[in-house]
Amino acid sequence: QVQLVESGGGLVQPGGSLRLSCAASGSRFSAYYMAWYRQAPGKQRELVANITSGGSTSYADPVKGRFTISRDNAKSTVYLQMNSLKPEDTAVYYCHLQFTDLWGQGTQVTVSS
Repeated sequence: QVQLVESGGGLVQPGGSLRLSCAASGSRFSAYYMAWYRQAPGKQRELVANITSGGSTSYADPVKGRFTISRDNAKSTVYLQMNSLKPEDTAVYYCHLQFTDLWGQGTQVTVSS
């Protein structure tokens, strides 16, 4: 059973940066399509970014130009680099193995002065 473990969340001031990590167990990570989602209080979970096994990426409009998703297959880890953070980026961020029901436990990101 694949497990996903996120890390890297925290409190940051507007304009700051954070990098989230999601480590996956299992030996087939390089074949996985991975994604980051987020859920703000009182809102539905939304897709932030995804990355294919070949490294192609796509982003939600609110984060384009500010967030970068990447992967390191040797470390079985997917990353989300978040720059120029805004208060509206405050949410719990979840790592997701696409086309399955596997999710990480979530990591809180709070953007506030």
